[in-house]
Order: sequence, then structure tokens, then C-alpha cells
Amino acid sequence: MVEIITKSVEETEQLGEKIGAALKGDEVLALYGGLGMGKTAFTRGIARAFGCEDGVSSPTFAIVNEYEASKTIYHYDMYRVTSWDDLYSTGFFDYIGNGIIIIEWSENIENAIPDTAIRINIERLDDSVRKFTIEGDVDL
Repeated sequence: MVEIITKSVEETEQLGEKIGAALKGDEVLALYGGLGMGKTAFTRGIARAFGCEDGVSSPTFAIVNEYEASKTIYHYDMYRVTSWDDLYSTGFFDYIGNGIIIIEWSENIENAIPDTAIRINIERLDDSVRKFTIEGDVDL
């Protein structure tokens, strides 16, 4: 387990980029944390590590956004997923192993997250200060 503090949106994106640079391209990243924690900013940094410079936004209403870069990134928002039927309708299981999967609101699908997932809990310490607790197989 690793704990990292960021003090701005820019630092949160830089942390995402650093983690992105350590990924192979088929990982599942399960993000935990409430509204306004920086999950989408963190995802923007990961996408930037793979050459995706723009267009990263929260998939709240789409459920999943796909970003084409040197590796395909599937960015899920599971906030409104409340049942196994909902989860299956997203195609979630079909994407595992076919790109990087980043899941916002992972707490809503905890029982479906692979054991090999990199789990990242984001906690607000102050207005712009966040603590990232990272568990899983990623070299930083």
C-alpha cells in the first residue's frame, strides 16, 4: 500500500500520469471516493500518459467513455448502477482484459471487481488536498 498527497488538480493529474506510465494496458483501476474527490482529473492524467490529450470527462450519464490512445481506456461511472442487471447492461465484463478499465464509484460494484484490480481510495484532507491510498500491482 502506498499513500500519496496531492495539493491541486494539476498534482492529481500528474499522479494519474505517473501511474499511467507504470501500466501495461490491461489493468482494472477501481477508484473509491465521493463527489468532487478528483477521480476524473486523475483519469485525465492516466489518459495523458497514453497520448490522449483532450476529451476526458466524467461518464456520469453515458456510464462508459472510451478513449483511443496508444492503449484503449474504458472510463466507467458506476454511480447509477444498482444491480447485476444494470452492470451486465454496461458490457463491463466484456471489456476486462481488452484495455485499461478505470471505474469511478467502484463501491457500487464491489463484488464484481477483479481480485487483481488496483484499488485507489481518494480522501479529501482540505479544499484542494487529497490523499490517494493505492493498493495493488503497480510500481511507482
